[in-house]
Amino acid sequence: MNVEDMILVSVDDHVVEPPGMFDNHVPEKWRDQAPKSVKKPEGHEVWVFEGNEIPNIGLNAVAGRPPEDYDMNVTSYSQIRRGTYDIHERIRDMNVNGVLGSMCFPSFPQFCGQLFSRAQDRELGYVMLQAYNDWHIDEWCGTYPGRFIPLSLPPIWDPELMAKEVARVKAKGCNAVTFSEDPAKLGWPSLHSEHWDPFWKACVDNEMTIALHIGSSSQLLMLDDAPIDVMITLTPMNLFQTASNLIWSPALKRFPKLQFALSEGGIGWLPYFLERIDYVYERHRFWTGQDFGDQLPSQKARDNFTFCFIDDKAGVANRELIGIDNITWECDYPHSDSMWPTAPEAVMKHFDGVSDEHINKITHLNAMRAFSYDPFAHIKKEDATVGALRAQATDVTTSGIN
Repeated sequence: MNVEDMILVSVDDHVVEPPGMFDNHVPEKWRDQAPKSVKKPEGHEVWVFEGNEIPNIGLNAVAGRPPEDYDMNVTSYSQIRRGTYDIHERIRDMNVNGVLGSMCFPSFPQFCGQLFSRAQDRELGYVMLQAYNDWHIDEWCGTYPGRFIPLSLPPIWDPELMAKEVARVKAKGCNAVTFSEDPAKLGWPSLHSEHWDPFWKACVDNEMTIALHIGSSSQLLMLDDAPIDVMITLTPMNLFQTASNLIWSPALKRFPKLQFALSEGGIGWLPYFLERIDYVYERHRFWTGQDFGDQLPSQKARDNFTFCFIDDKAGVANRELIGIDNITWECDYPHSDSMWPTAPEAVMKHFDGVSDEHINKITHLNAMRAFSYDPFAHIKKEDATVGALRAQATDVTTSGIN
């Protein structure tokens, strides 16, 4: 397969929320209390909610900048690409990168809506979370049908409300919801608790995939005195831990059709993980009480988990050990790990000796199935390739801001 002929669907990108995003979605009664983007005297912008300031960190929006210019400084909208927050420019940035579809995680509300869960007024938090979901589904994704996989936030403080919100956004065409990789670290019950059963049940009933992004516990593996390189290196281990918790959790026994996506966790560690859980089961199930019936844990993991990678040659080389139907691709635009605008060339380097059938599964077919996403209901397949999309973006400048 040639680069130009690939069809790319990214299951992990990010949106920098634009100013005014709440204007059309918050009832009049609550409008004055909605999060607002405020420009500071120093020149950068922050979001303000209930008196708290949430900055936009530069490392979250580095698309168009060379790696030597990356930093953790707080930024303003004028210092980042418009494609990070402007839906029309996002499409142009996707086109120049040859990416057909994208699932976008939130920025200032945090990965699973932690900001709204901390609201002093829980009713206010719920109103703003629903407004965020409406903006994301109706405006961000809805402006260009077929180009995005909608992703909702959960009111994580109340599993019954979570269930109601899952049903509400499902009716709006959303088939994915974020959740925490380790809710116990956020002060909620763990992944082993029955506390989450109303949410699990709603996700099964509504065929909703639960996306668990690295960092969605608001913590990462890192020693206090370690350089930041340690944290960056270890980020996939967060999801190794999450996958371990889930596979041994009673949740998958009570709700065997639950579907999880381990977002931005890489795949190179999976052959060992799958081998290890089978070994643990075969050696220890007699005294630990685990029972997978006629399955092995590794088979259960393949039934219930979807995995994704940005750059992972070891994982692709071992795709048969992982499960070719479980692997998806991510671009991570506009974060610092992203290969934008040369993501097609970067991922193609993984595919020496890989069949077209496997390439298609990894680049788009698995994502379409996992997230009930059908871009071809809106876009002809011949117009969805890397080459066809890039032909629509010959005027897009890819260096610096635009």
